[in-house]
Amino acid sequence: MTDASTTDGAATSLQAGQEAPGTTSAPAAAGRPVLSQRRGHEFSRILAFGAARGDKTVPNEDLIGPIDSSDEWIRQRTGIITRMRAGADVEAVDLAETAAREAIAKAGIAPEQIGVVLVSTVTHTVATPSMAALLAERIGATPAAAYDISAACAGYAYGIAQADSFVKSGIADHVLVVGAEKLSDVVDPTDRSISFLLGDGAGAAIVGPSDFPGIAPTIWGSDGSKWDAIGMTATYNEWAAGAPRPTMRQAGQTVFRWAVWEMVKVAREALDAAGVSPDQLAAFVPHQANIRIIDEFAKQLGIPESVMIARDITTTGNTSAASIPLASHRLLEEHPDLSGGLALQIGFGAGLVFGAQVVVLP
Repeated sequence: MTDASTTDGAATSLQAGQEAPGTTSAPAAAGRPVLSQRRGHEFSRILAFGAARGDKTVPNEDLIGPIDSSDEWIRQRTGIITRMRAGADVEAVDLAETAAREAIAKAGIAPEQIGVVLVSTVTHTVATPSMAALLAERIGATPAAAYDISAACAGYAYGIAQADSFVKSGIADHVLVVGAEKLSDVVDPTDRSISFLLGDGAGAAIVGPSDFPGIAPTIWGSDGSKWDAIGMTATYNEWAAGAPRPTMRQAGQTVFRWAVWEMVKVAREALDAAGVSPDQLAAFVPHQANIRIIDEFAKQLGIPESVMIARDITTTGNTSAASIPLASHRLLEEHPDLSGGLALQIGFGAGLVFGAQVVVLP
């Protein structure tokens, strides 16, 4: 397999009609040079996961005062007992680095073998440059292509879809996909709609070549008609003009109904695209939004008792883009026999956006 730099360099020295190693070309049109094309791998799969959670365990009792609530109310409505949050001196990129290093080590590759770094996040500390570029430098993956994905809780599934296409098209042999969030930075402690849900963490995956299909076709999309169902309380311009600092909020009932009824359809499409039925799954790993959503989701899909359902939310909280890889990492830690089994993963959140695919667990 020829990497991007070698392929591009070879292509510039070719005469029309010749092919560079690792490339292919279409028949020449009269009077027009032929553009070389990369050949990728037939299949891709997730090779390994890495994880990092905030170092502070925050129980419900620490949050109930400002929202005039109770531990029982939070448990019943969300399933959360504690959530993990990071200290003031820890940024999302620090969590991303820890998770990425573990994934790289478990995958048995060197950082310089990574061709693309994708970071799904909504809590980077600056609008630009990207967290991905900084992460690539920190872990020694430079000069890998690097960019951030802003797809909120669906961001990791979006990243896996792109990584799969990159490996198959020959853009990269190995892709690092990270979901990294420090949501405690955008919390209003008095907000009853979302503040008690959120945690901090990062989950990472290495996607690379495979001799069997390891990532099924992705079902993804958006519904901008519900753009304001989850978001910030103010724009940056409004903040500059004197509005309070923007924090997260959501229209809970709108999101709940959309997640339970509409996302079940997407999950079914993902199963159909993979050519599998619920009873063939080893695990179901939905975005860790709310335990009621997860349980209703499983019921609507007809997930049998033999399938492990990720419920990482109970002790980690909702970590947006990080929730699926964090939950997958924990499932494999606690149930190593799941390795090699099929997992249906689906992310959904602000936008509103969604993405789902069936994958083989590393």
